[in-house]
Amino acid sequence: MSFVLGRLGQTVLVLLVAAFVSFSLFRYVGDPVNNMVGQTASLADREAMRAALGLDDPFVVQFLRFVGQALQGDFGISYRYGQPVSTLIAERFPATLELALISMLIATGLGVPLGVWTALHRGHWFSQVLLAISLIGVALPTFLIGIALILTFSVWLGWLPSFGRGQVVDLGWWSTGFLSWSGLRALVLPSVTLGVFQLALIMRLARAEMLEVMRADFIRFARARGLRPRAIEYRHALRNTLVPVVTMIGLQFGNVFAFSIIVETVFQWPGLGLLVIQAIQFADVPLLAAYLVLIALCFAVINLAVDLLYVAIDPRVRTSGAIRRTA
Repeated sequence: MSFVLGRLGQTVLVLLVAAFVSFSLFRYVGDPVNNMVGQTASLADREAMRAALGLDDPFVVQFLRFVGQALQGDFGISYRYGQPVSTLIAERFPATLELALISMLIATGLGVPLGVWTALHRGHWFSQVLLAISLIGVALPTFLIGIALILTFSVWLGWLPSFGRGQVVDLGWWSTGFLSWSGLRALVLPSVTLGVFQLALIMRLARAEMLEVMRADFIRFARARGLRPRAIEYRHALRNTLVPVVTMIGLQFGNVFAFSIIVETVFQWPGLGLLVIQAIQFADVPLLAAYLVLIALCFAVINLAVDLLYVAIDPRVRTSGAIRRTA
């Protein structure tokens, strides 16, 4: 319990730092009043708008007001859309989260087994082919993979849609594409595009870790005891391999969620990425600050989940913590 409370305290600190940094930086992005009132507005109109938005207050006052409202779930009004920021983020959040989830499921579900298999069959020709393909997946830029998939599966074959989210089903405030055929088809190309780099990265890391563990002393000892190869590989070696791999998966999931902007732009996916691009062009400070706080929160939650997974995967982590407390 103390471990979880400590992590939650760190999470609050991270959120405050993220909010402060984002609020500080976005003051220099541009003047939102110019974009809101147009070129023909008089100086008096501009000052009135600035006072109405609270932009003439000192920075500290603006920041404390933002934090106080954020604690109540109110991130202010978007300068561009004239709507509550929380409403805009709630509308786009499901699309980005579903895209990130599916891409990481693809990357993890294929990357870990393929990495382990290539480590256990180093001399096999198919292992060399997989390694060459993974190198291509790491080297190619994401937007190029997306364009190639659109050209192949949408333009030439006509199997899958090239843009949009398809038909979505509303479940309260959450809109999902998982419950309609067109929504599932629309997910395929962007999620594969987003997952290719992660798949190659996870596969190569799992392979390297598995090779390292298979050379460890406890594996030699297990062989000397006469344990079956399958038990050594999948019961003892794989568990020790997963600890750094889980760390990488957690960090990559945060990256995929936060930086899917390119994929969302290529496929016109109505998620947070497109919203942020438009917010940057308009100097929409409340929206940008709320987005960065949300991203910081996602990273903090993912890191907390990864730390808890450590204990489940490797009991030595829990044991070492108990030993330190009793020392």
